[in-house]
Amino acid sequence: MTEQLRKFDPWILAIACMLPTFVTLVYFVWAAGSASGVQQGVYLVAKTIQFGLPIVWTAVAWRDRIGWPRRSRQGLVLGTAFGVAVTGALWLLYWGLKGQPVLEQALEPIRDKIADIGFGTPAAFIALGVFYSLFHSLFEEYYWRWFVFSGLRRYVKLGWAIVISSLAFAAHHVVVLWAYFAHSPPMAILLALAVAVGGAFWAWLYYRSESIFAVWISHLLVDAGIFALGYHLAGPLLAK
Repeated sequence: MTEQLRKFDPWILAIACMLPTFVTLVYFVWAAGSASGVQQGVYLVAKTIQFGLPIVWTAVAWRDRIGWPRRSRQGLVLGTAFGVAVTGALWLLYWGLKGQPVLEQALEPIRDKIADIGFGTPAAFIALGVFYSLFHSLFEEYYWRWFVFSGLRRYVKLGWAIVISSLAFAAHHVVVLWAYFAHSPPMAILLALAVAVGGAFWAWLYYRSESIFAVWISHLLVDAGIFALGYHLAGPLLAK
């Protein structure tokens, strides 16, 4: 039975590459404008389906166990340095663009989205940032690097596995970036390419370290930096 199911591996991996983009469209775009409770419910269902796919397929077809990431010092320094560097680059970009139309026109939709999903208070926004930094980053590493990237490596060469997984990883971020930077396609494309580069680095780091621990820490730092920046951007809203 397991061998028969494994024949569907390429199809499952293809679905896994596209599913997060569809999920993001569902909760971030199509559910927009609904009551905050409805949006949060749609998000929970959509993300459960997304992150449930690797768990189910791993259990029934791969016969592997998903466990807590094995602690490993290998790659930890490199991953931490990358996370700090990306966070610093984001803040430098922000200060460089502060006051410029390309950024100022993005502030209103960003603040509207924060209020729309029901995280418009300091405590709620910080709680959201902690969740994304600590847990969502871990779920994404299990999904993209442990499941998608390692699954692709069974069928294509390392370089192609990195390219395919990193582009798929960036794809669902395009949905979010376009919502904020539709007025500046070059900026949206630049940021999406930066996400793809980050995904490629994390895939390579996962391959090199043979553990998602270092990759998770790196991803955690980047997400924490993004939410710290978001807190700064949403300051007037959160202060109300």
